[in-house]
Amino acid sequence: MKDNIIIFKNDCSSKNPRILMHTCCAPCSVYCIDILRNEGTEPVSFWYNPNIHPFTEYKMRKNTLTDYAKSVNMKLIIENEYGLRNFITSVYPDFDNRCSYCYESRIYRTAEFAAENGFDRFTTTLLVSPYQNHELICDIAERAAFKYGVKFEYHDFRPGFKEGQEKARELGLYMQKYCGCIFSEEDRYKKRKKNQE
Repeated sequence: MKDNIIIFKNDCSSKNPRILMHTCCAPCSVYCIDILRNEGTEPVSFWYNPNIHPFTEYKMRKNTLTDYAKSVNMKLIIENEYGLRNFITSVYPDFDNRCSYCYESRIYRTAEFAAENGFDRFTTTLLVSPYQNHELICDIAERAAFKYGVKFEYHDFRPGFKEGQEKARELGLYMQKYCGCIFSEEDRYKKRKKNQE
């Protein structure tokens, strides 16, 4: 399943330099958008997350971001690819090191899309989460930037993680319970069950 949907909601003029921002979900984007706009940069959100499973979860996160982008008047580009089979094939049999592939597939596609569509820089909302491997994300992003000839604009958004999550809750955004892939869902509920025993 793959089709592109582009939602135009703002005037990306020269007064607001554009940055392509890979967006993993609406709640993680809240603080990132605020920071970039406060710096005078208009982010263009890019949804490419074939790592999110199952399909109902993928659809919920995508729809939540679509609604949020409209509410904050932000341009959103959706590359709609639910990738369960490809994801499992790509991480098999080394499931415990799946995060590297997960970051790489999304960040490389973001850099490639940026290069193909006239953006000179990109970033990712993955940089807001204290639960992600920040250093690995940055390393992959730098390599993707070199490969595609676009700048990786680094932002350590982590200090605003809690603030962004609180604002997302106040706005009534869907708040996911696990990182994204089917294995992280398993880990999350296994840990919860273990803690209840």
